[in-house]
Order: sequence, then C-alpha cells, then structure tokens
Amino acid sequence: DFLFFWGAVFLITTTLVALLKKENKELTPTKEETKGITDTYRLLFSIIKMPAVLTFCLLILTAKVGFSAADAVTGLKLVEEGVPKEHLALLAVPMVPLQIILPLIISKYTAGPQPLNTFYKAMPFRLLLGLEFAFLVWWTPKVKHEAGFPVYYYAVVLLSYALHQITLYSMYVAIMAFNAKVSDPLIGGTYMTLLNTVSNLGGNWPSTVALWLVDPLTVKECAGAQEHTCGTTLAAEV
Repeated sequence: DFLFFWGAVFLITTTLVALLKKENKELTPTKEETKGITDTYRLLFSIIKMPAVLTFCLLILTAKVGFSAADAVTGLKLVEEGVPKEHLALLAVPMVPLQIILPLIISKYTAGPQPLNTFYKAMPFRLLLGLEFAFLVWWTPKVKHEAGFPVYYYAVVLLSYALHQITLYSMYVAIMAFNAKVSDPLIGGTYMTLLNTVSNLGGNWPSTVALWLVDPLTVKECAGAQEHTCGTTLAAEV
C-alpha cells in the first residue's frame, strides 16, 4: 500500500510537470560544448586523461574500502543475531529528520575554498564507528533475552546509526561540493556526472566485495560433527 500510494504520487506529479511546465523561450541558450553522444564521450575521455582527475578518481574509488564491511554487513549480522527486521526498519524513521538537517549544517563547512577538508576530518571517525559496529554485533547476543531485546539496546543502536549518519553525510556533502567546485561551468553537467558516477562506484564496489567475502571469512562451528569445518555452503547445509 505504501509503495502503491507513492507510485501514484510520482506518476501524478511527473505528469503535471510535463503538462504544466514550459521552457522559457526568451532566454538565449548558452553555447553547448557537445552536440551528440560521440562528442560527449570524447569529452569524457579527454577529462579522464587529465592527471588531476585521474588522481582524484583513484582517491574516491578506494576511499570507502575501510568502512565498506561495516556499512554493508552490520544490519544483516544484527538480523542474523535475532534483531527483528521490522525493528531495524523502524529505527530508520528517526534518521529522516537528521538526514534532512545534516546537509544544511554541513554545507556551511564545505562552502569554503577547501571542501575536501570536511571529507578528510570525517574519515577517521567513520572508521572508528566501523569498530563500534563490530562491537555492537558481538554485544547483541549477550543482551538478548526471551522477550527480545531491552530498550537500552535499541537506544545504543539508534545512537550508533545517528553518529554514522553524521560521518556519512559529512563525506557525501563534501565530495559533492568539491565536484561542483572543480567542474568546468561550460561542461558542468558532463563533468559533474563523471565525478559523481565515479564517487558512487567508489561506494558500491567495496560493499559488493564485502558482501561476497562474508561467507568465506565467517568462522563456523559444527554441532555434533567436529571433523567438519562448515567453511563451505555445502558443508554448512550438511
């Protein structure tokens, strides 16, 4: 019902924009650097070849490796330890106001000449939160009782998520501000799309690798079959 309602809202609002919104024809369009797909890709490759852009792309492609496991696996491990999925989903609700307010606050610090300073300052705190998440997963089965989990446990999880959101948005807003600052205004759309795509890829591939490595790196014990290691999926099923 929730998805159906918002799907209908999206369809209605998009249709209204298409029908009611008109382009301002009085404004003279600025000179376009590209005229087609071929020109656009040629332009992209010329941007990528620049030494500064190559260095920056290498930075943002590898910057999120350190906390990819904590970001991708913590929620799954909490569910595995018995935390109900619906309770974790409910904890996302108080995060919404925080996610709205944080960019407004952080943008004050990224509006200067060196927006990446915020990115660098937030990184060690986000790495430390990865250790805190690992502790949280270890602590979860110790506080579990027959009725579920105590209220203070959910308070700790909520606080951990809130602190994580602060570091996450500090890095996100900083990288977006930097991309906007360095993009050439003449080809701003192409330039920013390239940098933002690389930035998104830098967050996605480490998480994918982290999820893929969960099973091989998980230590399992077999109850009643000590000679088996249960290291593989097949052995665990047996």
